[in-house]
Order: sequence, then structure tokens, then C-alpha cells
Amino acid sequence: MFIGSNGFALAGSKESLDSLLEAAGDAVFCLDEKGKILHVSRRALESLGAVGNIVGWTLSELAPLSDRLVINLAITQAVESGRPGKVNARLNTRRSTLWFELQITNYQTPDGKPGLLAIGRDISVQQDTEERLRHMATHDALTGLPNRSLLSDRLHMAIAQAKRTGRGFSVLALDLDRFKKVNDALGHMVGDTLLRMAGERLRETLRNVDTLARVGGDEFVAILPSAVSEAEIQTVAKRMISHMQLPFEIQGHTLYVGASIGAATYPDHGDDDVKLLSHADTAMCHAKETGKARCVVYNPQKFNQQEFDVSMEAAMFDAVRNGEFFLHYQPIVDAVTCEVLGYEALMRWMRPELGPVSPSQFIPMAESNGLINLLGAWALRSACMQLKRFQEAAGRPLYVSVNVSPRQFRNEHFLGVIDNALKSSGIVGAELLLEITEGILMSDPEHAEAMLNQISARGVKIAIDDFGTGYSSLAYLKRFPISTLKIDRAFVQDLPASVKDAAICNVVLSLASHLNLTTVAEGVENAEQLAFLSRQGCNLIQGYYTGRPMMPDAAIALLRAGANAAAPVPVGQN
Repeated sequence: MFIGSNGFALAGSKESLDSLLEAAGDAVFCLDEKGKILHVSRRALESLGAVGNIVGWTLSELAPLSDRLVINLAITQAVESGRPGKVNARLNTRRSTLWFELQITNYQTPDGKPGLLAIGRDISVQQDTEERLRHMATHDALTGLPNRSLLSDRLHMAIAQAKRTGRGFSVLALDLDRFKKVNDALGHMVGDTLLRMAGERLRETLRNVDTLARVGGDEFVAILPSAVSEAEIQTVAKRMISHMQLPFEIQGHTLYVGASIGAATYPDHGDDDVKLLSHADTAMCHAKETGKARCVVYNPQKFNQQEFDVSMEAAMFDAVRNGEFFLHYQPIVDAVTCEVLGYEALMRWMRPELGPVSPSQFIPMAESNGLINLLGAWALRSACMQLKRFQEAAGRPLYVSVNVSPRQFRNEHFLGVIDNALKSSGIVGAELLLEITEGILMSDPEHAEAMLNQISARGVKIAIDDFGTGYSSLAYLKRFPISTLKIDRAFVQDLPASVKDAAICNVVLSLASHLNLTTVAEGVENAEQLAFLSRQGCNLIQGYYTGRPMMPDAAIALLRAGANAAAPVPVGQN
């Protein structure tokens, strides 16, 4: 009897060995140390479809070319180490290939020579199941294309190869144009069919070495190895766009969509998969915004501002939670006596370690993302409460002016915000002035009229900010309950030298006088401007010449010192 190194026992004659192989339930191959087949079991022949006399072949010759190396390595390792090994490989049959788990172990042949046993168990069903599961995990169920997970792996491979070869590659982000209209109008079944057909068309435009993935919705991503010049990218992109512009025939409907593409290249536009995908997507969004059916290659100079805006917007939400916003107060003074009659509340943002952020940056952003409602309510309440402290320090009546954004004005809770600010501060409505723009009035006149009448009923006054820079129609001056016009600094800065600005100011001041409206000139920065406006009958002045925006404590200190007038200061000094 011969004992294999794994305990496998063989009878001591060739006849006994043949009987054992005949009875074996698995496919058994007796090999010499070079892998040549010496004996084979009946089960092995049945599994391989009786492909002929395979004695004398090497075991690896039964396998497809792609699997021969792993079989030969397993045989070599078993011979050299003297320990059994295991490998999964495919073997050819008459009609197809089957997966086998091959356990390879050493033994002595009946004539006393060293040899190998390869015992094969058919694992084709198990392997097919595992392969289907792997495919499901890495491919999109609808189109069969690689999904985001596999795309990430392919990008990592492309980056690794680019580092070895020194040759870059491109990433294209593609979004179908007008897909949502089709999906909404004709339903998801038509939409899904459209996506499958679109995936097939896009795949046809690419080479075998390229990767096309569906990453969600109607968004696709392609990886183009070695394509880095804009000319190469545009050639491929135009072919993809052209294919997408051909009609789709689906369930009796002739559908036209299209595609917009953004491109980013490694390493110029990103050195990792996240940056490349993000920059390609940014460029794709720009392609959509600037006409669709085109390809835009990422440009750092052009798109850095967009990335900055995204970062700034995220910082804004943190700033609200962390209390980084605060108010400055700029004096509004009598044009003749320079007595302080009120203050305009001005929102400010100080970012830790980065310094102040300009209101021209964060106010439009807050208006866009909806934070303006929260910030505006806080500013209004804080300004009203601060006014109470200003009045106590001055020992006389003062008012506070607060800007209202279009989004705030349209908010259904805005009247409640006003009521809360008046009640919590204890000031009366007449001591609050709300500044709105002409655009707010004219975008929805009916709503504006109803809102302003309710605000006016509370005693709160309304000012038109930046008067003269918006709508030319003046009919709203008699339609809406307005008390104050604020002359924009654009008409003040060149006074009194500019004849045109002087004429505009005179017309506004005369109009306001006849309508019994109060006028406030903004941006007054020198004595000549102040003198001119005072002579022409302007009521109130606001600007660096009569008072810069200041923290509440600084304003209170001046009021308590008995300063009933704002001391004019030259521009450039605090």
C-alpha cells in the first residue's frame, strides 16, 4: 500500500489503482512531477465529456490558456514544498468549460516513483452563483454597465498605471438632456428603456480599453486611458453627443434627448478619484448651464470660484450654529445739525482664523440657500433689542433701520418675525424702519401691497433702498405705504462735481418733498457732499463722513458721553 502525504492510501498494484479510480466520486488525475497525466478516473472522463485519451497530456493542457499558469504554479509548489495545495481553475469539456476545485497532493506511484494526485470537485454551480453575486455588486442592474463601486476600482487602477507609465488619462461625466421630461411624461418603464438604449449607444462609441459606468439616474462616467489633450477629449465627446442626438424609438414614441459632458484629466485636474469625478461633474454642470449638447473641459481658473462658493456655503451653516454673525450699527444723522437720529443695522461675519467675509459674498448666498430667513429674523430681533439700549444711553428717541431681503419678504412667517421683534424688545413700531428694494415691490405687486399694508398697520415704516437704481416706474410711490427714500451712493460719490448726479439728486429730493417722504443720502464721504445735499433739502445723511459702522458698545459709549452729533471724520480714519 502507498500512502500520500495527505494520508490518501493507494493499493499496491496497478489493478487495485484502476479499481480505486473507477470508484472515485470526484475527478481524479494521477500525475507525474511535471504534471503529465498517468492515470485518470472514469468520473474525470465523464466530467470532461470523454474528450479522448488524455493520458500523456499535462493537466494544464486541459485548461483554457488563461488558467494554465495557475495550475502549473500549484503543481510546482506541491512538488517543491511537499505539502498539498489547492487551486480553482477551469477545465475544457466537449461543449464548454467547467470550474474545478483541484486539490494537489504528493504520493508514490505503484512502481515506487514520486507523483501527484489532482482530485477535482466540480464547483461550476457555486462559481456561477458567486460570479453572478460579484457582477450584481459591481454592475448596474438596469444597464449592465459598471456601477459606482467598480468605477472607483477602475479609477484607482488607472491612477496606478498612470503613475507607472507617466501617461495621464481623462474622466468624462455625462448627463442626458431632457431625460426628466421624458420620464415624467411617459413613465419609468419608458425611462428605463431609454437609459438601457442610451448605455448601449454610449458603449458603442468607446474602445474596449475604455470604461463606461452608470453612476445613478441619467448620469454616466467614462474613463479614457491615454486621452489627455482637449482635441482627443472633444473628438470622443462629439461622437457620444452625436449618438445621443439620434432619435430613440420606444413603445411607439419617437424620443429626442441629448447629452452634456464635462471632462477632467489626470493629473492636471486632480490626483485622486474624488477630485477627478468632482471636477468632471462641475464641468458637466457648466456645459448644461451654457447651452447643453456640448463638452466642457475643467478649467481651474474658471471653476475655482464655484468650489469656493460651495466651501463658503458649508461654512455659513457652521457659522450660524457657532454664532459667528454679528451686527454693526452705522449712524443716520440730521443733514443740517448732524444729530444722530437712528442707526442702520448691518450684518457682519467674522470667520475664525480667516477674518471678515464681505456681505456682498454671504448675503446673496444666504438668500439662495434659505439661511437668510434665519439670519434675517435674528438680525431684526437683535437690532430692536439693541435700539432699546441705545435709547437708554441717549435719553431720547432713536430709530433703527433693518434691511429685508426678497426671500424674507415673501416668507409666510415674516409678519410674525416682526411682531416677535417688537414684543421682545419693547420698542414701538414707529421706531423701526424696514428697508426693501424696488425689485421686491415690482416682482409681485399684489403680494407686496398686502404685506406693506399689514406692516404699516403695526406702525412700522418702510424705506426704499438704493432708490433710482431699479425700476423706472414711479407709480408704486403712491400705491404703497412708503415713508422714506434712500438715495444710492452711486448718485452721491461724484457730487457736487458731476452735473448729471447733481441733477438726479435734485429730482429725487424734489419728488420726495412733494410726496412728503423723508430722504436719506447714502455714502456721504466728504464735507462738499454733505453741504450740497443739505442745501438741496436732503433730510438725513449716512456715510463714513458722519459715522462709520461700529460695534454696539462703541455707539453706546458715544451716546453716554453726551455726543448728540456724529463727529464728521475724514475718509480713511475710524
